[in-house]
Amino acid sequence: MTKSKPRQRLESAEQGTPQPRRKKPLYRRWWLWVLLGIGVGIGGSAVYAYRTVQSVGQKLPDTGNILTFVRDGTMTIKAADGTILQQLGPATRDKLTFDQIPPQLVEAFLAAEDQDFYEHNGVDYQAIARAVVANVSAGELVEGGSTITQQLARIVFLSQERSFERKLREALLAQKIERELDKQQILEYYLNLVYLGSSAYGVADAAWVYFSKTVDQLTLPEMAMIAGMAPAPSVYSPLVDSVAAEQRRNVVLARMLDAEFITQAEMDAAIATPLAVDPSIPKRLYSEIPYFTSYVQQQLPQLISEQELEVGGLTVETTVNLEWQRIAQNTVRNAIANYGPGQNFEQAALVCIDPRNGEIKALVGGDDFAESQFNRATQAQRQPGSTFKTFVYTAAIASGASPYKTYVDAKFVVDGYEPQNYGRGYRGSVSIRDALISSINIVAVKALIDVGFDPAIRMANSMGIQSELLPTYSLALGASEVNLLELTSAYGTLATQGNYAEPHGIVRVINRSGEVIYESEVEPKRVVDETTAAIMTWMLQGVVQGGTGARAQLGRPVAGKTGTSEERRDLWFIGYTPQLVTGVWLGNDDSRPTYGASSTAARTWRDFMGTIVQWIPVQEFPDLPRLEGRRGSIEAEPVRPGRVSASSANDNNDGDRSERQTEPDSRERSRSNDEPEKTEDLRERLRNDGGSSSGSSGNSPAPAAAPPESAAPAPPAPEPAPPEPLPPVVVPTEPVSEPAPPPETLAE
Repeated sequence: MTKSKPRQRLESAEQGTPQPRRKKPLYRRWWLWVLLGIGVGIGGSAVYAYRTVQSVGQKLPDTGNILTFVRDGTMTIKAADGTILQQLGPATRDKLTFDQIPPQLVEAFLAAEDQDFYEHNGVDYQAIARAVVANVSAGELVEGGSTITQQLARIVFLSQERSFERKLREALLAQKIERELDKQQILEYYLNLVYLGSSAYGVADAAWVYFSKTVDQLTLPEMAMIAGMAPAPSVYSPLVDSVAAEQRRNVVLARMLDAEFITQAEMDAAIATPLAVDPSIPKRLYSEIPYFTSYVQQQLPQLISEQELEVGGLTVETTVNLEWQRIAQNTVRNAIANYGPGQNFEQAALVCIDPRNGEIKALVGGDDFAESQFNRATQAQRQPGSTFKTFVYTAAIASGASPYKTYVDAKFVVDGYEPQNYGRGYRGSVSIRDALISSINIVAVKALIDVGFDPAIRMANSMGIQSELLPTYSLALGASEVNLLELTSAYGTLATQGNYAEPHGIVRVINRSGEVIYESEVEPKRVVDETTAAIMTWMLQGVVQGGTGARAQLGRPVAGKTGTSEERRDLWFIGYTPQLVTGVWLGNDDSRPTYGASSTAARTWRDFMGTIVQWIPVQEFPDLPRLEGRRGSIEAEPVRPGRVSASSANDNNDGDRSERQTEPDSRERSRSNDEPEKTEDLRERLRNDGGSSSGSSGNSPAPAAAPPESAAPAPPAPEPAPPEPLPPVVVPTEPVSEPAPPPETLAE
């Protein structure tokens, strides 16, 4: 029987016969598996690293973004001529070209941050090794290994996150930047963007913030100090720690010597120079014209998305004329300082608009933005007084009424409301034109009744009044509150012969990528027929030529209207030339009565306009159009009062008047012009109504064209003549006390 192999080996062992030892298979060797594991690990890591590099490399951003880069949350606001008005957020305020940067300042940064800048391709492996040795030897972080190109990549594209992937992206980006930009471009963008503490972004900002100098005025020790702050501005800033700043400056100087950028003598002299700073706040951090720039910032959320605002990097191009804005600010301050004490007002506001396109050229909301950010030009809702009569008469003229249509100026009570004239006097029969020139309240109320609440309100709204207007008899006298911006803009509709352009301060908004994300598309819209607008301008010229607005004369065509609210709480003048409309308000924030008159507002208007018209050619208003046979462009909707108490034109003017309780006399209601009237019939009607003509009025200016009603009888004695017109002047610089008129509690 054959024995098994195990049995044979056992027997051989028992008999003492030696047997050959069998080797283990390789797969049973432990070291083989260790080597295989190491190999697989290395290979897998290599594959993973390769794939990671490939993946990260494919996701690298376009380096062209460096050319238009701005930091998140920044905003630059520019004037119409491109002048920077304000820069908000972490913005570089002064950007330099490479040629504008002193070579020694460039060398200071190269010595401090990247001595082999011109030798590497974006990553300096020797610098990394050198930094590791230095940091280990010192036991702390004393030197970095990032190149200037890597720092630029981090500024523009990356966060400050500490991770392997971020460092990898940084290195790959640096190499890509080196391939696509030249060394000079890299240095230029880096030196304009590097953060150097105290809100200084870039070397030009740092020169100003720390030394109140431009870069070309910096000394060698100052350049070394600025370059030394780049790694840790909060540590090496001379405004934080002067000792650390000086030590760091000296380190940079020593490195400049090692790099042979300076001599030993230059280094010794620079180190011996005491550290001296002359700090200034960053340029344009605060606005020179804060009421306008704050208004612009308030308008932005209505024009662009919330996301665009949050991301920032916006450039906002505005309409403001910086020179005119400065003149406007001086005008407001001088009015408060020179006229305010004698007339008991402490605030003023001014708005100037180009009515042809709605562009705001100047906007001042008060005298001191630091003390009060309340914008009295856009946020203050005040009673406009007699300036609102313009809208009532515009509606009346548009409905077909003649400017020579007469009303009886006498005691008048309608549904319990009794309007009073300024001075409590009456003039008897008076035309619409003369009533506007002399600002007669009773006639304005009667005209409102005849044209109707709704047509008058619609007219005011279409011309630019956006505030709520209440259908009351006192609406004619400015009882409903408005703001200066909308009131000024509405008058601009007449300046452009009936075309309304919405007022705006922003022309374009450009995002950080240079894309236009908003552009103004304001198109003038006809809201008043051309004939009505021309008639109203002719009437409002009379206000300036010989009425309550005489102080606004400029020696060129001007039209406008004064206004005073109850107890003179608000003093107004809104006036215009064919090219510009400007509004002025004077008063107190707490609505305390003033001792002033609207003529002071007209004078303030003239202080401003009399200065800026030097840049504006003289232009005439349209001639007075033909009145005979004119038809209206809107329909009147007369109010039907419940009870009217009115005196006649022949009643005494001393308060002991006969009264009649009746519906409004048909002769006091605007007549329909559905059929053309012959000149003689119109004259006869005016005579029957006690009407006046421009040619016979002692204090009315001569019309631009002789109207057919010129043969009408003369009106009653006119009111006292307004002040003599003043010659054009510039904004006063010496205190001038404006005499206060006698106290009066009635609105003009």
